[in-house]
Amino acid sequence: MLTEVTAPRGGLAGTLAAIPSKSHAHRALICAALSANPSRLICAQRSDDIRATAACLRALGAGIVEAADGFTVAPIAREQVSPGTVDLSVGESGTTLRLLLPVVAALGRSARFQRGGRLPQRPLSPLYEELVAQGCVLGEPTVEPLRLSGQLRSGAYRLDGGVSSQFISGLLLAFPLLRGTSTLCLTATLESQPYVEMTLAALRACGITLNFEGETFSCEGPQTYQAPTEVIVEGDWSNAAFWLCAGALGDRPLTCTGLDLESLQGDRAVIDILRRFGARVETDASSVTVSAGALAGIEIDARNIPDLVPILSVVALCAAGTTTISGAARLRLKESDRLAAVADVLGRLGARIKTTKDGLVIEGGRRLTGAAVDAWGDHRIAMMAATASLLCEGSVRITGAEAVNKSYSRFFKDFEALGGHVEMEEF
Repeated sequence: MLTEVTAPRGGLAGTLAAIPSKSHAHRALICAALSANPSRLICAQRSDDIRATAACLRALGAGIVEAADGFTVAPIAREQVSPGTVDLSVGESGTTLRLLLPVVAALGRSARFQRGGRLPQRPLSPLYEELVAQGCVLGEPTVEPLRLSGQLRSGAYRLDGGVSSQFISGLLLAFPLLRGTSTLCLTATLESQPYVEMTLAALRACGITLNFEGETFSCEGPQTYQAPTEVIVEGDWSNAAFWLCAGALGDRPLTCTGLDLESLQGDRAVIDILRRFGARVETDASSVTVSAGALAGIEIDARNIPDLVPILSVVALCAAGTTTISGAARLRLKESDRLAAVADVLGRLGARIKTTKDGLVIEGGRRLTGAAVDAWGDHRIAMMAATASLLCEGSVRITGAEAVNKSYSRFFKDFEALGGHVEMEEF
């Protein structure tokens, strides 16, 4: 599909409600499915990734019904699970795969994980080796489907904290299901720490006790998940960041509502980064308003905020001087090589941008031209390209922009609601 995006003169403006947090929804769904009691998730908008997690839990035996405002969840009845191999289609959701792989292993289920897009090529080490060492049988990680059998055992686990926080979160979700003591020692500095903190908060909300001392998590099992009867999925800072950054690029303010300023989501840092760029940022109890200021280049350490790199790169183009982004090497292993994708798309629009080993160097302070670009099969690259139209003299024509369905199916409708123009053409 070809999507042509044109920004209005003066930029986007208005008020928009943040969509529910994908990260929060994944964790809440899994905890609810493992619980001893039924519960309800209020999640007014659902993406392909969230639906993938719900579908996998349903295949494992949870009674999950999707309604207009979210999901009702009847937990997995483990005593009624039939033997045999279950097929789990995770789509392109790396979060679904990485969180559920240890959980399914802890349940002792045999499964075939069906993966789409670039996911079969994205690394599973060192989680893969730890699962095998603790009782699991896994097929070749790049062979589709990924096969799992065996029973995960409690014991001593070790992971590099700098590889993927989702590996850590998956094990922490699995540990309470195991009989005996399980420990997880981090052998390197934890990156994307806020996502692990979100997992710990979800576990605490379900009455699970875990300890973290030094570099080691420990859990005595088995423990019983007891999910709250109702969970309201909080607003998504990662996706709201596209609109907040758009507010810094136009002539009029833009407001996002439904955001928790005390959220554990790491991408809440976008408001502090925008202030550092020089944008005007105003907050109240549940909303953020951003308007343009005298933007200047800054240095950004992206170790805990990798998902913000694409849209912050667009802000950098509007900032005088040079912006340097570092600590983002893991972006090369996302739905695309995001460092290469950001440089390619913005470069085609006229930006002066280059990649480094772990980041980007961006020269700002110049207008861009419209051009044809490819979304690289990546939802955040598609949204970045559309937002970059605010800096372009012509339209931005995006091939593969339907990738936004992975996390934000309403993105282009909301772009239009804020004053933008979108035309879609099937090939």
